[in-house]
Amino acid sequence: MTTITSPKPLTGRRALVTGGSRGIGAEIVRRLTADGADVVFTYNSSPEPARQVAAEAGVNGTKVIAVQADSGDAEAVAAAVDEAVAQLGGLDILVNNAGVASFGDVEDYPLAEFDRLVDINVRGVFVAIQRAVPHLGRGGRIITIGSVNAEWAPVTQIAVYAMTKAAVAGLTRAVARELGPRGVTVNNIQPGPVATDLNPDEGEFADSLRGFSALGHYGHTRDIASAVAYLASPEAGFVTGVNWNIDGGVTL
Repeated sequence: MTTITSPKPLTGRRALVTGGSRGIGAEIVRRLTADGADVVFTYNSSPEPARQVAAEAGVNGTKVIAVQADSGDAEAVAAAVDEAVAQLGGLDILVNNAGVASFGDVEDYPLAEFDRLVDINVRGVFVAIQRAVPHLGRGGRIITIGSVNAEWAPVTQIAVYAMTKAAVAGLTRAVARELGPRGVTVNNIQPGPVATDLNPDEGEFADSLRGFSALGHYGHTRDIASAVAYLASPEAGFVTGVNWNIDGGVTL
């Protein structure tokens, strides 16, 4: 019997991942390249981790390019999309991963910090989508990494962060409706607790969140990257406008 080996599902596809030098973003870059995509990813201020991710992902034999861009700067975000198109010869997949979090009581939350979260978590996502849309043909994919905190508030001091992620969820549904006739899907992955260097799965806070999980443990960056890979693949062509909780059951 002859075994037919299927090509990698993203062979020939071109992707931009914002915030791809660490954590979930870095794992997304690794997974997309492993599945055959050429990838440009952005980083903000640490070139060495970005170079390391590019080197690791580059072993898959696809093109991997790191581009410096502050996701809180609309012009830099737009320029990063343009650079990805120029470097890759076009664009098929946009993954809005870049995001920040900070916490504080509503009554004394600094407005400057409010603006920073909105600039990166909301405006940066919108600008990337706006700039990418003219380049996305039928079969194009827009995937944003949001948060279950858009609809789940297990602790205090997360109001501003939750607001920005709820905005992304609403944006996803509306843009999916707008771009559907073009054959472009738009989806939002909402991770629950995922172990990263900025969100360790050890300590008192982690223990408290683990208690909400049906599975009893934090997720891994590969769990989110796998979901991105699916939504980016041809198999997900009928999935759009979805805000998908990948959370180990914390929102049950």
